[in-house]
Amino acid sequence: MLRIFGRTNSACDRLMRRDLLAVGGLSLFGGMSLPRLLQASQSAGRLSDGTAKSVVLLNLFGGPPHQDMFDLKPNAPENVRGEFKPISTSVPGLQISELLPLTAQLMDRATLIRTYSHKYNSHNPYNVLTGYDGGVDAENYYAKVTDHPGMGSICQYLGLGSKDVPRYVMMPAFPGYTQALRRAGPYGGYLGSRYDPLFTVCDPAVARESKDDYDPVEAIGYPTLPSLEAQPGMTAEGLAGRGSLLEKLDKSLAQLENSGAVARLNDFKQQAFNLLSSSKTREAFDIKQESTQVREDYGHNLWGSSMLIARRLVEAGSKFITIHWESAGKNHWDLHGNNFGMLRVHSPQLDRLISAFVLDLEKRGLLDSTLFVVMGEMGRTPTINKKAGRDHWPQCGFSLLFGGGTRRGAVVGKTDNHAAYPIERPVSAGDMVATIYRLLGVNPELTVDDLGGRPVHIAHGGQPVAEVIA
Repeated sequence: MLRIFGRTNSACDRLMRRDLLAVGGLSLFGGMSLPRLLQASQSAGRLSDGTAKSVVLLNLFGGPPHQDMFDLKPNAPENVRGEFKPISTSVPGLQISELLPLTAQLMDRATLIRTYSHKYNSHNPYNVLTGYDGGVDAENYYAKVTDHPGMGSICQYLGLGSKDVPRYVMMPAFPGYTQALRRAGPYGGYLGSRYDPLFTVCDPAVARESKDDYDPVEAIGYPTLPSLEAQPGMTAEGLAGRGSLLEKLDKSLAQLENSGAVARLNDFKQQAFNLLSSSKTREAFDIKQESTQVREDYGHNLWGSSMLIARRLVEAGSKFITIHWESAGKNHWDLHGNNFGMLRVHSPQLDRLISAFVLDLEKRGLLDSTLFVVMGEMGRTPTINKKAGRDHWPQCGFSLLFGGGTRRGAVVGKTDNHAAYPIERPVSAGDMVATIYRLLGVNPELTVDDLGGRPVHIAHGGQPVAEVIA
């Protein structure tokens, strides 16, 4: 059988094998159930080809502070407005944080939503990836088979995307890996684990050691393809030595093929094997092919490498790619303390990523067909706490969109004087997901059956935000 996991001693691989098999397993490759796939493709799920051929979603895990990034309130009281000054952008009258100067130059290519609002006060990508926020935080904290499917899983269910590369990929690892738990959101849920994403693995180094949870430490490294285990003795540990991962994969694949093991696999496993072993898949992850200048543009940290691989996956034909900004070390956006010190490190990293990715897509003629979304699962409190941090605040946050048929230079929604609540055009989790589906050419009114046979709308009642769509 094929099994997905990384090295047992890495920071990203704290879950036991039995847990990995319980959530995902073979199905991490997704899109392999032909009868159901054909049935879905013939349904009313597709509206058109869609303006977005691919989606790349950068999820800032923890909750980025909107009032310190994209919705500054310089006239608010001192304990609200924060330490950063607003700067002008390429859109007349629009200002964002001084820590995002490169992004400021690109706002004429973007749509900024300032009023993303939902009901979940927890660190899950569940609302971001599924559009659902109608449950209870405690029950929807961990991934379960009864969960609603993520957008990428729906894309696989509908058969969208190339067949010779992974259609749905999540980097650098599964959400929650730093705490050895599986956070809800990215999975196939009641559609079945065959529609889970391909999760990469990682083993990032830290620029320096620190025991302070709010001391920003850069994560250095890159996501890699998971190891293969198709026969007894072909273990991940056997592939976990030093050297090129691609070389290890090539060697293991050759051994399997020579042994005749591949020929004995059933159709489902055969397709999964072919997908992971395809040259297009492996080449997409081989960022050594990129020039020194491109590597420098993106940055050599974990997020720059992930975004560069995302661009290569877009070129290869992947449909839905998520980068979940969560790393071992202090590389997160849950800024309960040292909010401004953390942002002085994180915001320039993010600024560089946004600029490098958008300009790279534009240069390659891919921006119009690639939807790039930057957001987090919540915003932060308008009031600064005693630790110079901001706490959880799902009532209001931001979403930044580029390309894929979105309107350029647009701002959607308006908040009150403290950036606490939307006062014009609130955008729900369902609305956000419905907008992404519409840009993909997927009918957001489509229903799929849950485990009880009940039809559930994939956007959970959300409606596309017309102001976003060009």
